Amino acid sequence: MIFKGFCHTMPLRRLAFVRFLGRALPIVALSAGTLACSASSATTPDPATDAALTSAVGPQTAVFAGGCFWGVEAVFEHLKGVEDAVSGYAGGDASTAKYAAVGSGRSGHAEAVRITYDPSKITYGQLLKVFFQVAHDPTQLNRQGPDQGTQYRSAIFFTDGEQQRIAQTYIEQLDKARVFPQPIVTQLAPLQKFYLAEPYHQDFVKLNPAHPYVVFHDLPKLAQLRKQFSNLYQDQS
Repeated sequence: MIFKGFCHTMPLRRLAFVRFLGRALPIVALSAGTLACSASSATTPDPATDAALTSAVGPQTAVFAGGCFWGVEAVFEHLKGVEDAVSGYAGGDASTAKYAAVGSGRSGHAEAVRITYDPSKITYGQLLKVFFQVAHDPTQLNRQGPDQGTQYRSAIFFTDGEQQRIAQTYIEQLDKARVFPQPIVTQLAPLQKFYLAEPYHQDFVKLNPAHPYVVFHDLPKLAQLRKQFSNLYQDQS
């Protein structure tokens, strides 16, 4: 049975595709709606305020939450300049930073992705543009597609004042330009701590490309990324 929070089912074993199609129509419809909203932002502008590409030595970190972390992680893993992207939990404390507790929607965490990137190859603003245009729908409050609950909220966990300023300015810019049909509901919050998700969540899309959820929700994001950000797209090694 397909139900809300399908991302939180344990990785499925082999599933007869024909049987799945018969059960998946609700998810297909929801996925189409999500993609339609995202596709409408094909003219998303570059951030008017951004950090400059720098030759400074050392990676930088960005943490974004936008629904099920499988697809968000996969999107950023395919960007040039991104050295690593891992799934985890942000917004809550260590005692409940576990799959079962977060999945209840009562722990305060959001499913999030920590992105390690080279600031001489990609800027924080470019990461934000991909986050808003491809990785998720920033107008859905406490949900993404079929996944519902505060753990699926749209959020940016900034690591310093510059990230906060760039993100806040960009949200205001997108809302003023009416890039999306509804207001952006993305939360801005300081990153207190990031907790790694369980090993079976890491590289989930790469390791499970035939998983039904991945096929209907995540692979279309990668196709959109390749099409709309061809200058930044790279195949995952």
